[in-house]
This record gives sequence, C-alpha cells and structure tokens, in this order.
Amino acid sequence: MGALKVIALLLLVELAFSARLPPNSDVSFSENYYVRWANDHTRVLNGGSEMQLVLDKVSGAGFGSRSKYLFGHISMKIKLVPNDSAGTVTAFYMSSETDKHDEIDFEFLGNVSGQPYIVQTNVFANGVGNREQRHYLWFDPTQDFHSYSVLWNKQQIIFYVDDVPLRVHKNNEAIGIPFPKSQPMGIYSSLWNGDDWATRGGLEKINWDHAPFVAAYKGFSVDACAGGVESCSAPKGNWWEQEAFQSTDEETKSKLKWVKDNYMIYDYCTDSKRFPTTPADCGQF
Repeated sequence: MGALKVIALLLLVELAFSARLPPNSDVSFSENYYVRWANDHTRVLNGGSEMQLVLDKVSGAGFGSRSKYLFGHISMKIKLVPNDSAGTVTAFYMSSETDKHDEIDFEFLGNVSGQPYIVQTNVFANGVGNREQRHYLWFDPTQDFHSYSVLWNKQQIIFYVDDVPLRVHKNNEAIGIPFPKSQPMGIYSSLWNGDDWATRGGLEKINWDHAPFVAAYKGFSVDACAGGVESCSAPKGNWWEQEAFQSTDEETKSKLKWVKDNYMIYDYCTDSKRFPTTPADCGQF
C-alpha cells in the first residue's frame, strides 16, 4: 500500500473513532437561509457570504433556515454586538415551533462595555425547558467571528464554541425525561431587545444612544438530515450516527471540566431555589 493511501486510511480511522467534528464548508446565506422578519433591518454583504442583523428602537430582525432537520450538525460563525450591548439578545437556536416544541438554544446576552459576554444554553423537549446553563466566554466575541455549533443525535446534544465543547445534554429517557428526537427543527437567529431580563436580570437597560446594534454572521453550512422522522430516524451511515459521537470520550470530558471550572456561572442543577429537589437528569453525565 502506498504512503498516500496509508495516510488517507489513518485519517478515516481517526474520524471514525474519535469525536472530532469534520470541517464545515461555508456557503452563501441564501443557499440555506432567508430573512423571516424586518428585512429592512438586515444587510447581506460580500456577495451573500456575510449578513448582519440590526437592532434599533424601531425593530430587531431575524432569519431562518429553508428546511427543517432531524439530527446532524449545525454551525454559524457570529461576531456579536460590540461595546455597550447591555439589554440586547442575539439568539442562535433550533426549534420545531410546535405547540409542545423541541428547542436547542444559544442566547448571547449583551453587556456593559468592559464586562464579559454571557452565553446561555437551554434544551426544550415537548415544550418543557428549564435547563439553563450560563457561561462566560474565554475571548472577546465582538472582535472577530467565532463558530457556535450543535451536534445532535439520538443519544446526546453537544454545544460547541469553536472546537471546544461547552455543554453536553444526554438522552435520559431511561429515567423518564423527554429528549428531542421526533420533531424536525428549523435553524433560526434573531437580534432583539431583551432588556427586561437579559443583563443583570433586567437591571441594565438598552442605551439607545448607542444604536444601531449589529450582529454579523457568516459560515452558513448545515450538515444535517433534512426531513421528518421517517426519512431521518433510520440509520443512514451519517457521520453523527457513528459510535464515536454517541457518547462522551475522555478528551471531551476533560475539556468540559475545564470550561465548567473556569467559565460556568450558572447551572440549573445547583439552583436549589428553583429546584428544591435536584432534577433527575443532573449527575447523568
């Protein structure tokens, strides 16, 4: 076997037996997404490879995917609202938008200049959420684009910031906790006024003197199964169905511990005021 074939084989083995995500290929905004509301508060730049959402006193804005998906990997490169962004919320999420909806959330909570951004994550199943975690980020997310992504399969959901796992949400149906696995979800993002709750519990309000507020996006690739339960639940040999992605390996656990020890500032599992009895899924990592 030639040297090049050996190298190629080793790369395939590494992908198959490690939980490293394959690289994303960027596409234009219009290939996968469309503006859902406030078209006059959006900007499409650089031939469609970049777009911006704008928030002012009149309106925010939002966009969504052209398809709905059941399992896979979604990713977006985002540069968040800079400077005094207190009260603004930049949301990047998946949702079934049904009566008892499933949802997987990133919400980026603005800050007073000089303070760290907060990223809040949450998972809803059958309309029930209440599984918030909050983290600081280990970089300034307003200075450059960073990748925020979700890996979703039947066994777990992993939130990533760049290549670093931020959070794992396991399928705990075995102990009676619903898991999102039967409702296809669209991919959405929006920039809006959340100053009644977002910054210091609503104590910091938006300073409209600093408007317009702008969040920028690029890297609009989607690597997921487009369709419903019948077309996406049966095994198809997709990479996210491989054994390496069905559980959390030691490297991922180590990175998660680093994030938790250094950057987690809120975990629903330790909030005894909201949950006098610790939720059953806590400690199932």
